[in-house]
Amino acid sequence: MTDTSADLVILGGGSGGYACAFRAAELGLSVILVEKDKVGGTCLHRGCIPTKALLHAAEVADNAREGDQFGVKSSLEGIDMNGVNSYKDSIVTNLHKGLQGLFKANKVTVVEGAGTFVGPNKVTVDGQTYTGRNVVLATGSYAKTLPGLEIGGRIITSDQALNLDHVPEKVVVLGGGVIGVEFASVWRSFGAEVTIVEALPRLVPLEDEWASKQLERAFRKRGIKFKTGVRFTGATQSDTGVSVSLESGESIDADLLLVAVGRGPNSAGHGYEEAGVTMDRGFVITDERLRTNLPGVYAVGDLVPGLQLAHRGFQQGIFIAEDIAGQNPKVIDEAGIPKVTYCKPEVASVGLSEAQAKEKYGSAETLVYALSGNGKSQILKTSGGVKLVKAPDGPVVGITLVGERVGELIGEAQLIYSWEAYPEDVAPLIHAHPTQTEALGEAFLALAGKPLHVHG
Repeated sequence: MTDTSADLVILGGGSGGYACAFRAAELGLSVILVEKDKVGGTCLHRGCIPTKALLHAAEVADNAREGDQFGVKSSLEGIDMNGVNSYKDSIVTNLHKGLQGLFKANKVTVVEGAGTFVGPNKVTVDGQTYTGRNVVLATGSYAKTLPGLEIGGRIITSDQALNLDHVPEKVVVLGGGVIGVEFASVWRSFGAEVTIVEALPRLVPLEDEWASKQLERAFRKRGIKFKTGVRFTGATQSDTGVSVSLESGESIDADLLLVAVGRGPNSAGHGYEEAGVTMDRGFVITDERLRTNLPGVYAVGDLVPGLQLAHRGFQQGIFIAEDIAGQNPKVIDEAGIPKVTYCKPEVASVGLSEAQAKEKYGSAETLVYALSGNGKSQILKTSGGVKLVKAPDGPVVGITLVGERVGELIGEAQLIYSWEAYPEDVAPLIHAHPTQTEALGEAFLALAGKPLHVHG
């Protein structure tokens, strides 16, 4: 018989839930985790991992198509979506097996089934009650749609897009945020005609405006069409396609409409509101230590307002476990969470955009270093750049990068931001040559007043 009480009962086994479970177990707490689907959540099964596998397949397709420019005689014969899906699924399966092993190794009790929080410290699953000295709500998010826009047939979300058995000829992507531009990038590399529709004035609207301009320029070169600052008004589908109407009066015909308008908190039906948890538009409201209004009840990840990123939930889960264990961990700085959009070219950032810095400090100093001055970027034939944002008479408070593979540079950028480094602290650090990390080094040399190569 499974023990029905523990130091910690966690509702949801995604990035936030499992990180919390493992860290709590390491700290000697007993843990029961409830999961209705598969441990690993959206990130592993329907998000980060499978989408990045598709993006890598897309990169291989581009490399095959573009071999001539490197003197390599290669061509793209076509895309075998069954092969792509089996590559993607094998990665997910391997990581899922590894995760299941970690649950056993950490002696975390996993209860399979849909859990309901009944408060103040109880979760019920199929009539069985589990009691926790503390409870963590970690039920994640779902792919949103717009009012009156039914998902089905040729109107899909990222959930269905991940398992397509063919490459569509023409696609409309509704939403120019992270999910929208990543899928647009994949399908374009696979040979589809793509049009993005974004109601806000620019693609990746949460990034620095400079990054949006860089990405839009790159997408134009790739033949990805986009319409920004225009609202969607409706879609009708037939046996042969879907017709998308815009507020401008224009309509676009396509094989598929991908609805990528963000993710909503997966809070309905879990008993939160009924148990008296403070909510706002479906999100669970917490303080900076991730405590809800109910004693001993925490919330983590996409349920909590803020960036909906797996690594944010992961770190929050660790934070909660350490807090419960009495370790008094330092509050997470939300601005210090790195963001990466894995389209071609990639966009990566940490800290504040120029606009945010000006709002916070009244003014900001900025510097842009173009990747055209970086040897490794020339070798990779990628354009883009590094933008630094500095507080007046203060440290660097924001770093944004655009270019292929720049997601791998965000680790150093995060350290610079988190340690409140000044340009003169970073300028003397030696960056290996030829690497793209030198672009960061050159940008800091320039911001410290000693530029060695052209920047612009």
